Amino acid sequence: MKILVIQQKRIGDVLTSTILSNNLKEFYPEATIDYMCYPNCVAVLQENPNINEIIVLSNEVRKSYRSLFKFIFQIRNKKYDVVIDAYSKLETNLITLFSGAKFKISYSKGYSKIFYNHNIERIKIGTTSNLGLAIDNRLLLLKPLIKDKITNYKPKIFLTDLEIIEAQQLFEKHTIQLNTKPVIMFGILGSEWYKTYPLDKMAKIIDFAVEKLDAEILFNYIPSQKEEALKVFNFCTEKTKKNIHLDFYGTSLRSFLAILSQCSMLIGNEGGAVNMAKALNIPTFSLFSPCIDKETWQIFEDEKENVSIHLKDLKPEIYKEFNDKYIKEHTFKYFDEYPLEIILEKLETYFLDLNFPIK
Repeated sequence: MKILVIQQKRIGDVLTSTILSNNLKEFYPEATIDYMCYPNCVAVLQENPNINEIIVLSNEVRKSYRSLFKFIFQIRNKKYDVVIDAYSKLETNLITLFSGAKFKISYSKGYSKIFYNHNIERIKIGTTSNLGLAIDNRLLLLKPLIKDKITNYKPKIFLTDLEIIEAQQLFEKHTIQLNTKPVIMFGILGSEWYKTYPLDKMAKIIDFAVEKLDAEILFNYIPSQKEEALKVFNFCTEKTKKNIHLDFYGTSLRSFLAILSQCSMLIGNEGGAVNMAKALNIPTFSLFSPCIDKETWQIFEDEKENVSIHLKDLKPEIYKEFNDKYIKEHTFKYFDEYPLEIILEKLETYFLDLNFPIK
């Protein structure tokens, strides 16, 4: 059997959909399972033993109808038996339609029967398990192929021994002794402006972590974001600055993942880095943007190792009065609706639950 899983968009989406390939390989061990994604997401799929080939749909192909249809027929020539489209936009509608697959699976939409012969109804908000809707709805896409109960529902990132050794050597180079003091990776920047917690307040959270744990601090950013990282750094106290290793960051996504795998925890904006930490079994304390759907992306929340802050938990009445568009347009006003003092109280409880000694 030949199977193609399609998941475009961001790293968090692509990583979450690896539960499809992981379960398919478990139930169909002889199957060939390929995975299609955008170029920026390839790193979270590499070394996954449940994926035979990573197929990249580049921006150049997407922007040219001629190139796109050439790509579509290259996919058709691979003769897949099953295509699972977890993305379901026009480009992937067409890829699936012309694939020649017997099983064409995606989510049910008004037009979806044109492209797919298995149209799955998404679970609505309010009927989710404790896994989060992002997980629950993806597992539904396996129903046409897997009738047994699925228990393998957590995304995983696979690192090589060499990648881990190289990361440990970087810690030594920056004179950070692992297992001596907590090492905290801070996701200081969100993927969009409205997903980024105010930088001055993020600095206060970093100050708090250093005050309570005397932790070593790393920032998750790329060189083009250095100016924003410096803003956070300069908002911090002089004492905190001594514990921040501003120039210690991954030069690639794979190197970042290896560095993250050695950290004690990740604290910061909800998004791809949080999902990657969870896939590496690194504890997370995440800050949701007020306009982001918490029911979908509060995955594997256990109020101990993985904890999140969302305004909807504190002031649900706001979401009855205003729609998501309005809340997004007033993001920073609504960030302020969740008092920093309460966040820090919850963070201190989080440290204690993880058995870190508090000063």
